[in-house]
Amino acid sequence: MSMKKISLSVAFVMLLQLAFAGGLLTNYNQSAQYIRMLSRNASLDVDAVFYNPAGLVKLEDGWHFSFSSQTIWQTREVTSNFPLLMNDHDNYYEGKTFAPVFPDVYGVYKKDKWAFSLGFGPAAGGGSAKFDNGLPSFEIPISKVVPALSGLGQIDPALGVSGYSLDMSFDASSIFWGIQVGASYAINDKISVYGGVRIMPSTNTYNGSIKNIMLTAGGQSYPAPSWLSGAAGTLNGYAAQASTGADMSYAAATGMQPIIDGGGAAFTLAQLEGAGFISSAQRAQLEGGLLLAGVPQEQIDMMNAGQIQGAYSAAGDELTQTATILTGTAQTLNGTAELMGDKEVDAKQTGTGFTPIISVNISPNDDWNIGLKYEHKTTLKLKNETKVDDMGLFPDGAETRSDVPGIFAAGVGYRGLDWLELQLSYNLYLDKGVDWGYNVRYDAVGETLQREIDNNSHEIALGLQFNLSDKFAISTGGLYSSTGVAESYQSDFSYSNAAYAYAAGLEWKITDRLTFDAGLSQTIYIEDEVTFIDPDVGTYTDNYQKKTFMVAAGLTFSIF
Repeated sequence: MSMKKISLSVAFVMLLQLAFAGGLLTNYNQSAQYIRMLSRNASLDVDAVFYNPAGLVKLEDGWHFSFSSQTIWQTREVTSNFPLLMNDHDNYYEGKTFAPVFPDVYGVYKKDKWAFSLGFGPAAGGGSAKFDNGLPSFEIPISKVVPALSGLGQIDPALGVSGYSLDMSFDASSIFWGIQVGASYAINDKISVYGGVRIMPSTNTYNGSIKNIMLTAGGQSYPAPSWLSGAAGTLNGYAAQASTGADMSYAAATGMQPIIDGGGAAFTLAQLEGAGFISSAQRAQLEGGLLLAGVPQEQIDMMNAGQIQGAYSAAGDELTQTATILTGTAQTLNGTAELMGDKEVDAKQTGTGFTPIISVNISPNDDWNIGLKYEHKTTLKLKNETKVDDMGLFPDGAETRSDVPGIFAAGVGYRGLDWLELQLSYNLYLDKGVDWGYNVRYDAVGETLQREIDNNSHEIALGLQFNLSDKFAISTGGLYSSTGVAESYQSDFSYSNAAYAYAAGLEWKITDRLTFDAGLSQTIYIEDEVTFIDPDVGTYTDNYQKKTFMVAAGLTFSIF
């Protein structure tokens, strides 16, 4: 029996590509106004600190502040068709992400042609992901134990393994804060510009475990480490018996040599006994050894001394080989027993990145407004602070890259009618400019596959606000988000789906200086089927899905 080494070292870090609205890593949901419209790239309100910072010069002179928060629910659904999985949840794995508070804070001081701004919010992440049943990438290496041990049943039926079970769970959280500072300047009445930087202190935490791995043999479940160690002991016993049999076979072959040298090479056992070369007891012993080696009695009766010596030599060689295989298998089982013990991870990663940002706002007239923004790639290194790392995933003090892609954003706003405001937004996420590492699913089975991007992802959104009166307005919006990832990018730890989103909300101008916004949005992701190639079972598929729901509320007030 041969058994490949079982690898349990899968990269938790890939799970933490949590983004609720926007690109692969970026959170674009940065205000209550966004949640109720889904399109703010031409904003001339206080949330323009994030969406259209060059447009802040359109505010009245004075101080302007905005405080909002979102509550976010996201469900990740993974269904795997890997043929060896044996669990009680139908190969369905669900991850829950909940962000009860997702705050955004903006402040602007506007004077003449200048506007100085400060923004604070979760630029990426902002929640935790909890998988009570783990993920296929954890379970697949363990599922291969059953077929790998199938040969044991041929050696001893009591060693036949028919199933497994285990307890898996992990909880990971991610928060990349964005602290944005910058200045806007009006070149003239139609064109203004902005320059700024976002400071991004970032933290990921990982808590996971694989425990209580059990193997089913003979209808009973046993802890995998102790059962494998016991099976190794049994095989070592069989190996010792085979080695003893080999010694006896070689001794029998050696004992035939004087008979052959004496001229009895062509005699059968009956003839050798009749000629006095061997006794009846010796003949019975030689025949018994051949019978144990699987030689039929009819064939034994016809074999001469030379053939009998050759048969014993061959049997000795075979038993020696069997003893070697059994000993090697026992060693493999002992090694596997160590791998199947309980394992835990408790680690944190921290680091800080910087994002240069430039923006241009163009206002051809009072009715139309155009916002353009470019965010550079954020170079980010995360350093491990590790308490427990039984899987060897997070060496304490080691650093990994987690760069955030650059973004080009454009928006067109129309305010030519008293009762209607319209915004059309477009975002291009420069995903191809980032190294996304290796695919976790292939890492889990000892293979290597680079995660690739076919095309930069993009999204387009339309938001409408209907002004019911001077104080009240309702809004709605729709968004389509594409994904440009290659199939090599996708895994149960981190995947990207194309999606549609819908939103609705309201605006209430409580006073000339105080405004309340509230909204909700639902994102509907398009299920993706991904094909994998496993070195042991061949081709199979996974299905990936997500659901996201958000509610938000906020206040904006000004001091003139």
